[in-house]
Amino acid sequence: MTPETPTQRLDRLVHAAGAQMLTRSLSPVSLSLAWADWAWHLMQSPGRQMELAALATRLGLDSVRVAAGGTPGDEHLGAADDDPRFRDDAWTQWPFGALRHAFRNQEAFWREAASTPGMKAQHAAETQFFARQWLGMLTPANWLPTNPVVLADAVESGGTHLVQGAMNWLRDITGQPDPQALAQEDSRFVVGRDVAVTPGKVVYRNRLVELIRYAPQTKTVCPEPVFIVPSWIMKYYVLDLSPHNSLVRYLVGEGHTVYMVSWLNPDARDQDLSMDDYLGLGLFDALRAISHFHGADQAVHATGYCLGGTLMAIAAAALGRHGGSASTKGLPPLRSLTLIAAQTDFSEPGELGLFIDESQVRLLDEIMRGQGYLTGKQMAGTFQFLHSRELVWTRRMREYLLGEREERSDLSAWNADTTRMPALMHHQYLTGLYLHNALAGGRWRVDGHAVSVADIRVPVFLIGTENDHVSPWHSVYQLHRLCDAEVTFVLVAGGHNAGIISEPGHPRRHYRIALRRARGPWLHAERWQQQAELRDGSWWPAWQTWLAARSGTPVRAKPIPADVAIADAPGTFVLKRYAD
Repeated sequence: MTPETPTQRLDRLVHAAGAQMLTRSLSPVSLSLAWADWAWHLMQSPGRQMELAALATRLGLDSVRVAAGGTPGDEHLGAADDDPRFRDDAWTQWPFGALRHAFRNQEAFWREAASTPGMKAQHAAETQFFARQWLGMLTPANWLPTNPVVLADAVESGGTHLVQGAMNWLRDITGQPDPQALAQEDSRFVVGRDVAVTPGKVVYRNRLVELIRYAPQTKTVCPEPVFIVPSWIMKYYVLDLSPHNSLVRYLVGEGHTVYMVSWLNPDARDQDLSMDDYLGLGLFDALRAISHFHGADQAVHATGYCLGGTLMAIAAAALGRHGGSASTKGLPPLRSLTLIAAQTDFSEPGELGLFIDESQVRLLDEIMRGQGYLTGKQMAGTFQFLHSRELVWTRRMREYLLGEREERSDLSAWNADTTRMPALMHHQYLTGLYLHNALAGGRWRVDGHAVSVADIRVPVFLIGTENDHVSPWHSVYQLHRLCDAEVTFVLVAGGHNAGIISEPGHPRRHYRIALRRARGPWLHAERWQQQAELRDGSWWPAWQTWLAARSGTPVRAKPIPADVAIADAPGTFVLKRYAD
């Protein structure tokens, strides 16, 4: 990094400290500009003020009327709410139904009031988002006197649950966890013992990745290996959790040879790792290792998850470019490309895009310059904003008012096993993809040459999830518009992680699927959703069938050669933890 002057260092320290104390590492400048845009446009619009005043009066009178005249049979109290916060039948009884009704009126008001004509679209989206966050905090479900479920539980438990909740709150604010609960958590979902246990070997390692090859579990296997690149924002074993819900175990059980990238968890020494390093060391070098094991002409089923999928799309575009490039020489051909919850067009990044503008990127650069990376806790704070109702308020209500500590699952244990992001790579990723949308615009460079997603020629299996706040499915779907390859798009029930971990037999799962043939017509996302076939169950068998149909005749499975094994899976990189 370029050395900074004393004045630059002073500015950096002031900006970083102020943001961490006041706005949880969000840019106070961006938030202030959004608020000022809303306030100034509202101040100079007396007609708009009159409209909002009339709306507030009408909704307020409605709330008072229901509160004054509400009875258990009042139609305005209604049935139990679809919102999980108000799902209990106790919310249909007065006065709690009236409180819920008043809260719904508040939400209706701020849906209208949080934006004003003339505002910059980014600012309008920010004010609407933070209005929802404020209301999420003020919901009557979060407070003891206004939550009938909590009140009934307090009576039934004789107050013991409230005492336990108070202890939970005290431990959290003091940072002193319950030793017994901590011991139980540490003994569950141990990497290599309970999760990430599919048998395999580390067969290649460089400074950034370990490449795991999983042992065959069938007598014959498809000749084309499946090469999976997960996001480096997460530990790879989200795809190899407990044996019953491990995607890796499912694939090897269906006769596929699977390779998985396990990323290094970087520290300050790795702050200058770039996106080019992640592409070269993390993806191209791993592909060369696979080519060495299987032969230069053996094609590969390439798969990428989240940001790993974006990187895989860049690689596929570089391989598809006429003549390739210097870094793609000697790489095996791709037989297919699977992108799991991965964006190639960042023009519609959803609510996550609200946290990414020039001011926010500058602030993150200043935070990372002091430590060389972005911590998992700092990233987790942003994701908690996106899921504040589920990850913050509903959880706090259970823990502090009902005295219930969330029982850790393998997925939540993985989610707590955070990783870091090196400073240079994170800056390039945010500016190149989110701010400038360089990949979709054909301006992302590999070896100094621009690559285009339009150069992808191999069949694509594209997966989005219905409730994804990280990679919204409408954004994932945009690949149809960017290339003429054959695309099979699958829209899965669930969120960014839970929708992907959808093993056969998982209850209440469904997905939509449709094929767009090469150079086929473009359909708008909503029209695609209306026309796509709806299927119950897991999407995994559909993907496995798709892979098998694009694979050669199965060959006899062979054990992993002893001379290439460096270590047993899950390797060493995944076990490295650093204190944030």
